[in-house]
Order: sequence, then structure tokens, then C-alpha cells
Amino acid sequence: MRELFAKGKRGVVYLDDYKGERIIVKVKNPSSQAAGRIAIEADFLKKLNEKGIGPRFYYFKDDELGREFIDGEMFEDYLASHTKEEILSVLVDLFNQLFVMDQLKINKEEMHRPVKHILVRKDKPYLIDFERCHYTEKPQNITQFVQYLVKLSPQLSEKDVRVSHTILDKAKKYKKEQTLTSLKHILVEIS
Repeated sequence: MRELFAKGKRGVVYLDDYKGERIIVKVKNPSSQAAGRIAIEADFLKKLNEKGIGPRFYYFKDDELGREFIDGEMFEDYLASHTKEEILSVLVDLFNQLFVMDQLKINKEEMHRPVKHILVRKDKPYLIDFERCHYTEKPQNITQFVQYLVKLSPQLSEKDVRVSHTILDKAKKYKKEQTLTSLKHILVEIS
């Protein structure tokens, strides 16, 4: 039985059952002027699933997107309730996912403030909400996420997770040269 789960600017999200599993069904918000956003999300989610990113894609039909329901904690809530080691592991996983997206030239947008875009289930981070994704020659997923982490530094320091003040310099270098080596230079700034 379908039940309302959340309502956003561009989409309305329902919980539903699909082949014996609890799923999310996303449809266009009738008041939204943004055309085709659910179809865009479906296309990017299928592509990113091939790289192990995002909730499992199930279907897109009749302008409805069916995907895995991630029953997890929002990222900032996760930070407050987990250990330094768990947080560092999740951060490395997130950076690796964002690096893959940068390599695919897919910009997610909203990574400078991904409050509702990262869920963590069983110490595994999931990026959600891909309706604003687009292709670009200069994706900014990692650089935006670094900016977000700098703002989160006080909260992270409560868990003894240190974000070095030089991380922004490393992010600028990464922006010019989006390589695995540049990513590693960013990651050593988080301990």
C-alpha cells in the first residue's frame, strides 16, 4: 500500500511494496515547473548503479521512478552517533563514490550542502536524489564536498576527526587535475 513519505520542490516520494520489498516511488510534484526531472534521475541512477553508487534502480514507467528504500541515518545524524573510525571509513567511501562521478563527468550538484542527499545504512553511505545531475567537463562533486566538510569541522572535531585547514588548497589542485593522486592528497588532510 502506497503511503506518502516526503514532498520536495520537484518530486513527491512514496513508500510502496515491489516484489516483496519496501521501495521508494518518486513522482513529479504537480506544482513543479521542472520538466523531466524524474526521468533524468532514473537515467543517472541506472548509470551510477553500474558503478555501485546510489540505491538500486528498479523501474521507470509512467513517469514514476521506483528505487531501493534506504532505511538509514542522515549523514550529520550519523556523525553524532558513531565512532571516529566508522566516520573516517564512511568519508573515504563517499570520496571514492564522488571521484567515480567526477571521472564519469557527472555533476550531482548540492554536494556543498548535501544534508538530505547522503544516507548511511550499516556504515555504508548512499547518495540519493539525482534529479539535478548533469554532464559537465568540470564536475565539482569532490570540491563541493570538501567545502561542506570544512563547514562541518566543529562537529567532526567533537568525534576527534580532524579536517586540516590546508584541505581547501588540495581541493583547488584537485579541481585542476582530477586524478586519483589528487584525491589521495585530499584524503590525507582528514584524520
